[in-house]
Amino acid sequence: MADLHDPQSAHGHAGRNGAHACNHDHDHDHDHDHDHDHDHDHDHDHHGHHGHGHVHAPASFGAAFAWGIGLNLVYVIAEAAWGVTSHALALLADAGHNLSDVLALAAAWLAHTLSKRAPSAEFTYGLRRSSILAALGNAVALLLVTGGIVWESILRLIEPTAVPGGTVMAVAAGGIVVNGATTLLFARGGGDLNIRGAFLHMLADTVMSAGVVIAGAVILYTGWARLDPIVGLVLSCAIVAGTWSLLRDSLDMALDRVPRTIDRAGVEAYLRTLPGVQDLHDLHIWPISTTETALTVHLVCAVPADDTLLGDATDALRTRFRIGHPTFQVETLSYATRCVLADASVP
Repeated sequence: MADLHDPQSAHGHAGRNGAHACNHDHDHDHDHDHDHDHDHDHDHDHHGHHGHGHVHAPASFGAAFAWGIGLNLVYVIAEAAWGVTSHALALLADAGHNLSDVLALAAAWLAHTLSKRAPSAEFTYGLRRSSILAALGNAVALLLVTGGIVWESILRLIEPTAVPGGTVMAVAAGGIVVNGATTLLFARGGGDLNIRGAFLHMLADTVMSAGVVIAGAVILYTGWARLDPIVGLVLSCAIVAGTWSLLRDSLDMALDRVPRTIDRAGVEAYLRTLPGVQDLHDLHIWPISTTETALTVHLVCAVPADDTLLGDATDALRTRFRIGHPTFQVETLSYATRCVLADASVP
């Protein structure tokens, strides 16, 4: 048995998620080759090959984050100032909510930047996983802030508070412009869950601002103060519904679940059809970032695998299943019965 990697793209990563190399006489030499190829190919392949299982974000996202943070920060300062001068608790509460947007965008930008860091000896995947953590944090933060809005809305239903409808309308209209413009900056996020989190966060705020404008108009003309908390509750439910999938997907990624876009059974079925492959075990598929997926597997072959087999398997996993970092460990029939990872119950 030897630990063999695609000579065209050594994107596999041994020792991840239980994909440990079984001890054998040739392992050390191949591990050395893998480390060398890993360092080389990561510098090459993360610059735009769609067949590698990556979903690339537009290069303008750095500018999008900068504009988004700047616009929202200016709006937060203006909204807080209006809230203080008009004694409008609704505006002050919304200013606090929008401040959380600034912090969420900053966290997403940091993760977006860190995820592009090159791998090192200590962080062999670079810091790509930070994009998953940022998406999860964004979803949790949005739900917590929404919970605060729900609580405040319930309190105001019990004890209505006079709201200056005209001021609320004007400031919330500004929020539509700022949040809407920021939302458009992240509309082309594609499959990047981190960018999607920023997009949903800003889209939720745009919808909230529109609801506040409507509520402000009705309050201005009818004086019905309870409409404000009612609209808050309705919009909060809509935000939770839209954020739930983000929370679910980012939590799944943080726990190394097979990405929902990948058919694990289909991957296994394909690997079993490879020429010379008689069995396989220890198959692992997991996300290493919000846009990249890795795979490790032990292939049991009657004869040693050649470069063509490994190259074809790598290309197919990338193009058909969008798995950009495959690692194959090839074992003989006699050795496979002794591999400690042949038992699926072995962690």
